Amino acid sequence: MDLSLDEVESPMGVMLLAAGGGAIHALDFADCAPRLRRLLEARYGAVALHSAADPCGFSGRLRAYLGGDLGALADVPFEPGGTVFQRRVWAEVRRIAPGSTRSYGEIAVSLGQPSASRAVGLANGRNPICLIIPCHRVIGAGGELTGYAGGLERKRWLLAHEGARFFAPSSAAIVG
Repeated sequence: MDLSLDEVESPMGVMLLAAGGGAIHALDFADCAPRLRRLLEARYGAVALHSAADPCGFSGRLRAYLGGDLGALADVPFEPGGTVFQRRVWAEVRRIAPGSTRSYGEIAVSLGQPSASRAVGLANGRNPICLIIPCHRVIGAGGELTGYAGGLERKRWLLAHEGARFFAPSSAAIVG
């Protein structure tokens, strides 16, 4: 598999965007590059990443989102791979609007599997296309921030950027 790779500056650090065939196949932070490559290779086997500026205009759309156009990524074509269950979880996560959050348990209930909140968390953690599949919008049942592959500071920044309300245990206050 040959994919174009662009490095996009963001307030949270450099992001890596891999695209090909008119779709985004991976989006992650540069310090998570081994994870990005591992997820791509698990889907496609050997992957060649070729440096390219703004493949398919996707980097520009990412910059627009980071600049405040929260709808800029809404209709970007993407190909995440994944199991049937993961794809169901990711489709449900895509339904979470900017500025909103849902818990793992709420997503499990919406999938008709109320006891699957852990499985939802595992699927969310294997999301290969952050922001496009907005896994940062999934929080703990009490409104607290929980794991994020890019780190909780980035999750906090993204939720604040979108105007979401969440519990920030370090300051014991509602943020947003």
